[in-house]
Amino acid sequence: MSAETYRDAWGIPHLRADTPHELARAQGRVTARDRAWQLEVERHRAQGTSASFLGPEALSWDRLARRARLADTARRCFTALERKDPETAAWVRAYTDGVNEGLTEPGHPNPAPEFARTGLAPGRWDPWTPLGVWLATHILFAGFPAKLWREHISTHLGPEAVALFAADGPGTAGSNGWLVSGERTTTGHALIAGDPHRFIEDPGVYQQVHLSCPEFDVVGLAVPGVPGVAHFGHTGTVAWAITNAMADYQDLYRERLRRTGAGVEALGPDGIWHRAARHTERIDVAGEDTVEVEIIETDRGPVIAGGPEGLDDGTPAALSLRYPPRVTADLGFGALLPLLRARRVADVDRALDAWAEPVNVVQAADTEGGLLHRVAGRVPVRPAANGLRPVPAWEPGHEWTGWHPPPRAGLTDGVAVMANQRGPATPLGVEFAPPHRADRITALLAGKEHWSAADMPAIHTDTHLGSAAPLLTHLAALPSEAALASEAALTPEAALTSEAAPGPKAALDPEAAPTPEATPTAAPPEAPEAPPTPLTPLTPLTPEAAALRDRILAWDRRMDADSTDAAAYAAVRAAVVRRLAAHPVLAPASVPPAYPEVLLPWLALVPRLGHALEHLLRAEDLYGIDRAAAVRAALEEVAASPPSGTWGDTHRLAPWRALPDTATAPGGEPGLSGDHDCVLCTSPVPGLTDRAARGPAARYVWDLADRANSRWVVPHGASGLPGSPHHHDQQPLWLGGELAPVVTDFDRLTKESDD
Repeated sequence: MSAETYRDAWGIPHLRADTPHELARAQGRVTARDRAWQLEVERHRAQGTSASFLGPEALSWDRLARRARLADTARRCFTALERKDPETAAWVRAYTDGVNEGLTEPGHPNPAPEFARTGLAPGRWDPWTPLGVWLATHILFAGFPAKLWREHISTHLGPEAVALFAADGPGTAGSNGWLVSGERTTTGHALIAGDPHRFIEDPGVYQQVHLSCPEFDVVGLAVPGVPGVAHFGHTGTVAWAITNAMADYQDLYRERLRRTGAGVEALGPDGIWHRAARHTERIDVAGEDTVEVEIIETDRGPVIAGGPEGLDDGTPAALSLRYPPRVTADLGFGALLPLLRARRVADVDRALDAWAEPVNVVQAADTEGGLLHRVAGRVPVRPAANGLRPVPAWEPGHEWTGWHPPPRAGLTDGVAVMANQRGPATPLGVEFAPPHRADRITALLAGKEHWSAADMPAIHTDTHLGSAAPLLTHLAALPSEAALASEAALTPEAALTSEAAPGPKAALDPEAAPTPEATPTAAPPEAPEAPPTPLTPLTPLTPEAAALRDRILAWDRRMDADSTDAAAYAAVRAAVVRRLAAHPVLAPASVPPAYPEVLLPWLALVPRLGHALEHLLRAEDLYGIDRAAAVRAALEEVAASPPSGTWGDTHRLAPWRALPDTATAPGGEPGLSGDHDCVLCTSPVPGLTDRAARGPAARYVWDLADRANSRWVVPHGASGLPGSPHHHDQQPLWLGGELAPVVTDFDRLTKESDD
């Protein structure tokens, strides 16, 4: 046997070989067969050449990839890997050999139709290409453009605005992960479950795979184009999973550059002008002229925006990016083989000491009762100012002086929950996700003493919206005509007493809310918030608005796809966001600086307001903006033209495809349950769109009692080939909150080929 390929009922590849290197070759080969077009797109993105076939829309990304030196960094990292860890380098090379074989093998049974549409032929993979794919996938993962947003909003509103818009209030979607120790399971062995939240791509960003050789037998979620199983795996005796730690490990420097007869110089913190590396590259753009890009790199790092002449609009600015792999020539690939060979948590722990980026929180458990909850990755030691905004390169005191030791944490009541909230990685980050998802998962787990693998989908798919309270509080404070008349007839003492009377506010009262017993795994209801004080006298709502308000206040706070009340809440929320964005105090911030287009989503005002709405409505003051009036106007607007259907009618999946899908009609994607701050994190952008481009890119349950009881699912399917029976066959499971079985017994699989 050299290598064998098997498939299960879902078309998932199960590979068996004599050696790890032959197995890597087989993994590369099967990935090329299943995901040829995806591999081609990722290779071009890593090289900064995607505009050559995707056209001008891809040019901004290509500029960033070139200017940030992604391909050059990947080459450096592979060269260093060959020197420091030749076994892993040879293993990566075997993977790329397999990719090249799979892309060019005669009689390829199902060539991806996108090649014909673009006129492309699959390109050759170099040994460093997987490192380039990994780097391109994660270069924006740490969110360094958020530093530009903080600077931008501070310029308009002052430094206190940073806290109002911080991610702890609205947050950014990340991942859910929870570890349940054996003392809290029905088997006495640990369970690990969760779902990574990413942009939903088609084909998907994760590839289910089974890798077996005499040294190891692992199932997990691979990144197409990268060998092994990095983020989520189960070896039979130990399993691991990750969430984004929300660590800050990339810095932006404002550079002072000048041209000389010899090239470009940058002013250093020592007060001396130093020669910067400089050259030009050309980017081919489909349907347009070739574009020339100037590449400049200072002692801090490559310049990714602006230059000696400033930004495109003439604003004097030049920003360099300092990121760990560019400094260390290490992407952490030395952890991948040791992870596959791990037998217990101590092995996983040692392997992750070599991890570089992205910085993750890792949860692991083994069959002997071992547990692990730690941060893995490389975060530089430097002044706190570096984490907040771009810092001046010409001033001393902003240098990197070492690396933070990775924090560790334990379990509480037999469980550990991570959902990108403040936790073990708190010392390493600036902004984290709001606590709603983590708190909800913790509360659900507390609702039952012992859990099984079969119980976990109920947590995956929970739709309770923890961030709804501030808007509901504002709605409850809006008076109807009857309420105003009643209040006018009361003495002041009676009016105070009337606060306890039944009415719309009862929907915010814990005593009036459904009890936990009504739903077996429900979390305790939240306490009501104090009603806001309006800045202007209130007038009664129209009957239509009052009825809509009462209906929303009676809503169960579940963002279910079939809920008309969830649709009404979301419509009012969006209208509030749009009104705040149009207010003269905030509207000027809607015009961002002339940074590269690829960075502008981080600087867009409406999404920032939408995700920060919870904080903005709770703040004691919002720059004099009458929020009660904005909420009232939004309610009246929606009441005059209410949503005609359910939440799922507008909250639809919006997957990214490199080429538009001509076969899917507008509105043809499935409707979704969930919302940004639900455990079922399917993220709309309030005020902009109800469609969800982000969501669970996979779901998994790793059972340490018996790996055969583990489960998994992806949004689409194992195959990236349109027309394949396994192209979208898992989507009904994903939509319904179901999971497919993990099969590892080769006798239960169908053999496809010997290679």
